[in-house]
Amino acid sequence: MLGKLLKIFGGGGAAYASISASELQETLKKDRKAQLIDVRSPGEFQSGHISKAKNINVMAPGFKSQIEALDKTKTYYVYCRSGMRSARACKIMAKSGFENVHNLKGGVMAWSGKLV
Repeated sequence: MLGKLLKIFGGGGAAYASISASELQETLKKDRKAQLIDVRSPGEFQSGHISKAKNINVMAPGFKSQIEALDKTKTYYVYCRSGMRSARACKIMAKSGFENVHNLKGGVMAWSGKLV
């Protein structure tokens, strides 16, 4: 009961996991079906993003409806510039019933791989 209340009201531990850039790079090498979400603005996305990432702007009014349209059974890796907006997006996703959500610690700034 307490766990459910904490999740509903945002208390307690995070309902998503954090992942380092090196861990994400290894995961992407192994899992070709990994779902990447870049929650930055379209302009930031166009200036360079991780290959195969889908751009869903967390600051846009339609963010929650776009997220709701995704398959909640898949695993998602979410990032922004520094990790703050993506943490917010991960919280929204977790509250919407996504169980496998990972926030890239340090965002794209921590990414040492190639950007497209």
